Amino acid sequence: MQELARKIVPSEMSNMRIEIEDFVSLYNEGKCELVDVRVPFETAVWQVNFGLKIPANELPERLNELPKDKLIVVACPKTDRSNMARIYLASEGFEVKYLVGGLLGLMDALKGGKAKKINL
Repeated sequence: MQELARKIVPSEMSNMRIEIEDFVSLYNEGKCELVDVRVPFETAVWQVNFGLKIPANELPERLNELPKDKLIVVACPKTDRSNMARIYLASEGFEVKYLVGGLLGLMDALKGGKAKKINL
C-alpha cells in the first residue's frame, strides 16, 4: 500500500478518474466495466441497469467477479466512496478509475433520448 501511496501525486490525478463521455465510449467498445459500489438499500431505490453491483464493503470478498482484462470504472452517487474503492482495487492490481460526476452525473448525461448513447 505504501508503494501505491507514493504514486499518488498531483500530476497523476487525471489518471485516477474518467469523464462520463470517455466512460460511455469505452463501455460501448467493451473495454471497461462499471462497478456500482452503492449499498443495497440505495440500489433498491434507483437502479442502474448495467454494470456490476458490488457494495464497496464487499469488494474484498468479491474480487473474483471483476474482469482482469478490462478497465474497472467504480461509481457511487458522487465520488467519495468510488475513489476509496478505486484506491483499494488499485492496491489489488486492477486497472481502475472512478467516474467523474458519479452515477448522478451519468444518469443526467443519459436521461431522456440520450439513453440511446449507451449499449445495453
